[in-house]
Amino acid sequence: MESIYLLIPITLVLIVLIIAIFLWAIKSGQFDDMDGPAYQILKDDEIKKD
Repeated sequence: MESIYLLIPITLVLIVLIIAIFLWAIKSGQFDDMDGPAYQILKDDEIKKD
């Protein structure tokens, strides 16, 4: 029973931290272009010869 008094606050802090990181990722544009990097690997890069 005593461990619950420790685990509940730790869990609440972790939940708040995860939500804060998720909201930061949304605001910073991490989820804006989900398909671009997947198609970028399929593009051929031209090799420049000097």
